[in-house]
Amino acid sequence: MSTRIAIIGGGPGGYEAALVAAQLGADVTVIERDGPGGACVLTDCVPSKTLIATSTRMATLSESASLGVRFSGGADGVVGGLEVDLPLVNKRVRELAWAQSADIEDRVSAEGVRIVHGAARLVDPQIVAVGDERIQADVVLIATGATPRVLPGSEPDGERILNWRQLYELPELPEHLIVVGSGVTGAEFAGAYLALGSRVTLVSSRDHVLPNEDEDAARVLEDVFQRRGMELLARSRAAGVRRVGDGVEVTLTDGRKVGGSHCLMTVGMVPNTKGLGLEEAGVHLDDRGFVQVDKVSRTSAAHVYAAGDCTGVLMLASVAAMQGRIAMWHALGEAVQPLKLGWVAANIFTDPEVAAVGVTQAQIDSGEVPARIVKLPLSTNPRAKMQGFLDGFVKLFCRPATSIVLGGVIVAPRASELILGLSMAVQQHLTVDQVAHTFAVYPSVSGSITEASRRLMQESAY
Repeated sequence: MSTRIAIIGGGPGGYEAALVAAQLGADVTVIERDGPGGACVLTDCVPSKTLIATSTRMATLSESASLGVRFSGGADGVVGGLEVDLPLVNKRVRELAWAQSADIEDRVSAEGVRIVHGAARLVDPQIVAVGDERIQADVVLIATGATPRVLPGSEPDGERILNWRQLYELPELPEHLIVVGSGVTGAEFAGAYLALGSRVTLVSSRDHVLPNEDEDAARVLEDVFQRRGMELLARSRAAGVRRVGDGVEVTLTDGRKVGGSHCLMTVGMVPNTKGLGLEEAGVHLDDRGFVQVDKVSRTSAAHVYAAGDCTGVLMLASVAAMQGRIAMWHALGEAVQPLKLGWVAANIFTDPEVAAVGVTQAQIDSGEVPARIVKLPLSTNPRAKMQGFLDGFVKLFCRPATSIVLGGVIVAPRASELILGLSMAVQQHLTVDQVAHTFAVYPSVSGSITEASRRLMQESAY
């Protein structure tokens, strides 16, 4: 008899796990409340990156005069004529999200996975309840994701005070968007709406944007934001947000007040673990409500695994998917390698993008990891010059003695596509010599990766 797998949640952690389990011959059921792909596809990652694709195109067109491209006039005869049709943008965002969800449903259904639409809870570690139905399982995977955190007293109303899942219903572009929170989500949306034509004020409780990322990268992005007209309020913490007439007023903890037309709250995530019967089933949660898992996605309850944002390990779709796959490989007796966070490549979809993998500059600066470093500004790269992309750099880290690549940071347009080479180098323990001897196209931005490797190779000779 096939192993019965019940997966609660159809996001990347859930549907990728379902594909692995089905291909290994298991009898798989996925329970999803909102739709295949979960919040990642329907409200979070896919919609936001679709919106950002439009904003990046706007930014490129707006800054194309230096390449000899000028707009002689728009439909109204005004020089420039560049504007965004937000209802059309949002319509495209929603349609693409649902199309992606449908593709996922077709894919998992083709593998024989049963999809149940509804809210689930654990009756015990091997019984999942969905309404009146009871699903018997040999293995259960919890992949319920997370929800935008709400600042008490500043609850989103979907009109003027918003979380990022409510942006795609706006009938018009915000005249003045105040973004509270300068982490990854806040920086991405602040940059996007600035490029689309909104006036943007970014409220950051720290010294600079992206406080948990590479500081050199954060400084580049901050300079770009300010040059494009964004107002940055550093070391400023929001105490509350309220509606004022046709706009909003954000009160800071030092008593200052900032007025705007809309406010976007990006103050973190809380796990979707309440009301699932997890603790009653013996699944341990931490003090913030995240499911505690080991490196093969096991929880404290026998036969119960967890993957994705509900674990709080790293809130990335790629990590959720890998956690889900690892869970199924382990549960079904396949050879499996535990999750290695040092191999995770992450990208911030600002303009320019910020991609990183492996050890960090902070670990090196603190003495935790000894390393040699090379940083090449994008302004020295011939392809970047041709395209007019001069903000950014390629930074590479390697071990002092063996020259093995430890990690790196890329700040550049489409850095998300460029980081793969560094990811492979980190995972396969390549040396800078091996990377340096790899052919790169000339001219290309990726040529800066091989050039950085050559610089480190030369340093090792002394």
